[in-house]
Amino acid sequence: MKYHINIGLEVHVELLTQSKLFCGCSTKFGAPPNTHTCPVCLGLPGVLPVINKKAVEYTLITALALNSQINKNCRFARKNYYYPDLPKNYQISQYNEPLAKGGWIQIKVNGVTKKIGIERIHLEEDAGKLIHGTEVQNLQDKDWSFVDYNRAGIPLMEIVSRPELASPDEAYEYLVTLRKILRYLRVSDCNMEEGSLRCDANISISSEKGKMGVKTELKNMNSFKELREGLWEEVRRQSELLDRGEKVVQETRLWDSRAKKTYLMRGKEEAHDYRYFPEPDLPPLSIDDNWIEKLSASLPELPQQRFERFLKQYRLPEYDATVLTDSRDLADYFEECVKLFPKPKLVSNWIMGDFMRLLKQEKLASIKISPSGIADLLTEVEKGTLSIPMAKEVMEEMFRTGKGVTQIIEEKGMKQISDEESLEKMAQEVLRENPKAVKDFQKGKYQAVKFLVGQLMRKTKGKANPQLANRVIEKKLKEYK
Repeated sequence: MKYHINIGLEVHVELLTQSKLFCGCSTKFGAPPNTHTCPVCLGLPGVLPVINKKAVEYTLITALALNSQINKNCRFARKNYYYPDLPKNYQISQYNEPLAKGGWIQIKVNGVTKKIGIERIHLEEDAGKLIHGTEVQNLQDKDWSFVDYNRAGIPLMEIVSRPELASPDEAYEYLVTLRKILRYLRVSDCNMEEGSLRCDANISISSEKGKMGVKTELKNMNSFKELREGLWEEVRRQSELLDRGEKVVQETRLWDSRAKKTYLMRGKEEAHDYRYFPEPDLPPLSIDDNWIEKLSASLPELPQQRFERFLKQYRLPEYDATVLTDSRDLADYFEECVKLFPKPKLVSNWIMGDFMRLLKQEKLASIKISPSGIADLLTEVEKGTLSIPMAKEVMEEMFRTGKGVTQIIEEKGMKQISDEESLEKMAQEVLRENPKAVKDFQKGKYQAVKFLVGQLMRKTKGKANPQLANRVIEKKLKEYK
């Protein structure tokens, strides 16, 4: 790169509380418009906000996990601006006194590990949602805009990074890593499709390392892929301006995912003066040491630590450990399986194979096959009761029905044939039925053995022990006259 890149991300996280930040309205997604509202979140005269303790707790948990310094005394502020989706004409947020400052997230890009600093973590309420254009249900209303206030007042945690991300690829990895941590903490589902995780980026480029250029803010990136694409396009646009001897103007731009371009939303001269002042209807927040210690003790093992432990404790390859620790639920499931069937690599192979394929169709919490079911299945494979293809079939049946391994084996008559005497009789029949393959073997064509083993497996409907079938065919071929 001719230019040095500096990127900072502002990530807005919708917290997994059952009620809104300052009232008792539900936060459930997908309800009919304006059904989860009340005088408080609609900003009607005379109402008073009451802080949601769980939202504060989730923000503190995140701050502890991200190595941030918690401000034991902080307060909310009013951020004043007018927009149709903001019923009070101000947003209750935090300004000079956020819940936490500092901290860092460790990322790894192209084999290089790097710590990205956190500027601040604060709590605020969300605005409503404007519905217009193609989102309007009735075509006759397509020229109008509608407001849904269901989202107004939902607790948002904003995590602001320092401008230390040196490429769009680093920004992508930062957001992926942050999302994984938040889901491990179970403070948010981080579903970008439902708006639970939203991201704005500040980006500047400079010909001098360590020097910041004029930044632009980039909005409307609704997926990890769009974040990376949008930032690379903005790098290209700013680079071309500087190459022509022109200046980059400080402005807010929107990403168009279809055109793969950024375009002007508003210039610096249109920037808002939010006139922040302390929120008069809420007392300052006081966080005591006992609460911090209790929350710190409750923190789960985080993804990076769990990944490193899986490498050492279970001696798994890096790829396996990466896949298994991507989700806290999946990592828990794996460890439960290993407790019952203590062969980590074998368990990993099955979970990352057919189990993950079947899991794509359902959520882990709702599947019908338990860790003990996986252990029972692998035990039957190890005993020779089931061949690998048979075990895969049994696993699918377990996923569909929730039945146990033994019940499925008995109902389907799926026991693997491991009786050598019975297989020898069938092998003799296979050789008589395939004289050409026998002659090919006698001429030195070993490939004929595989064909004959396949015929034996076919005759037994796949129930023969594959290793024993191979041994029996070879034995009978040597005896054949």
